[in-house]
Amino acid sequence: MGIFMINNPAIILVDMQNDFFTGPHKAQRIQSVIKPLQRLIAVARKNAVPVIYCIDAHYPQDVEVTQKWRGHTIKNTKGAEVISEISPDQKVDYIVEKRAYSGFYETDLDPLLQNLYDGEGAKSVVIGGVQTNIGIRHTAADAFFQGYHIIVAEDGVDALSDENHQQGLMYLEYVYNAKIMTTNNIIKEITSKNSYLAS
Repeated sequence: MGIFMINNPAIILVDMQNDFFTGPHKAQRIQSVIKPLQRLIAVARKNAVPVIYCIDAHYPQDVEVTQKWRGHTIKNTKGAEVISEISPDQKVDYIVEKRAYSGFYETDLDPLLQNLYDGEGAKSVVIGGVQTNIGIRHTAADAFFQGYHIIVAEDGVDALSDENHQQGLMYLEYVYNAKIMTTNNIIKEITSKNSYLAS
């Protein structure tokens, strides 16, 4: 499939919010993503790689709330706040609010990505967060259709079960040509002067 450069990367963190870690949809297993993402965020900021938090900001009447999942991440509530372990740096990071699974659906994420790097735009997106088979999958789908190269942080994403997580990773790789990499290897690529991924 050739080789593509990790040109102008952006880190996208999906649904790293209290309700998924300590609230109604918490799962102990997803705590494992915090430390890898802390390392990734620190390196990204140090290397001027944009960090974007895509967070749920639901209204109580949203379809996702009323027809599928019970009330969660309601806009302006404690449950909708980013977990304290990876709080955004208000001076350099970006926050994109969403009301659906995908970080792109009816948000300004794509225009934001296109205007990064002095208007050159981000070319690659590195996705972390939860859930591998829901928010990560749908955000990756839209990134794929918008033409972005997709890297998924293998130890920086997780789901409510190992089965959901593994199926999500396989789907991302097979359908969206996502590169599944550990955060340590992503960090090496970010800090390398001649960063590339071989497919």
